[in-house]
Amino acid sequence: MTNPPRRPGDPGWRGRGAPPPDPATRRLPRPGGPDSPTEQFRARPARPVDAVPTEKIRRLPPPPPPPAARPRQPAPAPSAQKSSRATFFNRQTTILLAVIVVAVLAGGLAGAELYARHRADDILVAVAECVVEDGATISYGVNPPFLWQHITGHYTNISVETAGDRVQSAQGMTADVTLRDVRLQDSGNSQGVIGSLDATLTWTSAGIKDTVAENLPVVGALVTGVRTDPAAGTIVMDAGDSSVTAKPVVAQGDLNLEVLEVAGPFPKDTVQSALDDLTRKLNDNYPLGIEADSVEVTETGVVGTFSSQNASIPNEETNACFARL
Repeated sequence: MTNPPRRPGDPGWRGRGAPPPDPATRRLPRPGGPDSPTEQFRARPARPVDAVPTEKIRRLPPPPPPPAARPRQPAPAPSAQKSSRATFFNRQTTILLAVIVVAVLAGGLAGAELYARHRADDILVAVAECVVEDGATISYGVNPPFLWQHITGHYTNISVETAGDRVQSAQGMTADVTLRDVRLQDSGNSQGVIGSLDATLTWTSAGIKDTVAENLPVVGALVTGVRTDPAAGTIVMDAGDSSVTAKPVVAQGDLNLEVLEVAGPFPKDTVQSALDDLTRKLNDNYPLGIEADSVEVTETGVVGTFSSQNASIPNEETNACFARL
């Protein structure tokens, strides 16, 4: 008959195959007991609180509060954006087109102004040089603009200055002429009217000598020099040991030389007749009804002022110099 298995706790449970009993335990000596030496630890003296080094930490100021956030505007609707953008471009395009138009007009007017001046210069300079038989320069008034004057044919102010070589037969003479209220209107007998003309003719002593020598073959060939006496208002023509003293005068719109004294073999009447022929030739060739107003003797020669009013501008048949107008 077999024996039932034993369980732990049953009497006689330990049997074959059971582990041996535990060996006797050894007691470890307790620290500080009578069997082992003791080690004494000396307690550290307490450090005063004041002796402990302290470090003060600076307290940082609190950060400023963040700026209040702006309320976000609602985004415009796409149609509003397109409308505002279209309005902006329309305005910008309009302004740009206006600037371009103004620039084109200004450039066109400036170009037309320059062309009109160039065209008038060519014509009037040619006329003036033909009349005085010398070089000439022309300038114009600026009010109104010259282009308008050229279109209407009404010139408010024209100035002419010659080179000073000669004025027709008078050598060494310079003309400074101002024409005002010039109206170009072809009426068959004339090409227009000059409201007023003022001219200053300056005749040098050397020019008087050369003019006398060229236009008076007999008497003029003997003249060696011309002197002026501003105090007496006279000019003195020297001819070797002889001399002629004459006074420039204005008589009935003509500039004449009145002989005061002749020192030499020539009779006074002969000299006077020769000088009258010279001054008559000069007076008769002045165009546009110019007449002498006054005359003055200076240190260097003779200066005369001339003028005319409502002078008729001659046509080609009357004076070929005005054919280009």
